[in-house]
Amino acid sequence: MKANRVFHLIVTRGGRQPAFLAGRDRIDRIELVSVDEGEIVLYWELAPKPAARLLRTLRADLAGLETEAFIDRWRDADAAADWPL
Repeated sequence: MKANRVFHLIVTRGGRQPAFLAGRDRIDRIELVSVDEGEIVLYWELAPKPAARLLRTLRADLAGLETEAFIDRWRDADAAADWPL
């Protein structure tokens, strides 16, 4: 089963501006939630530009990978330095 059927992305931006106009002090939150359990699987708090890049990569992987492959790829990616970009 595709990962986008098992997980749901929740994005909370720290302001109304797009990432390229946002100030450095803004923090955006990205949560990956299991649809079945309602539990947070992965969570990031990032500056706007890295958050936008991460979000694009997560969406592509959710649509393109099976659930097991997605989990294997993102299991240890809780720290921004560990992104599989």
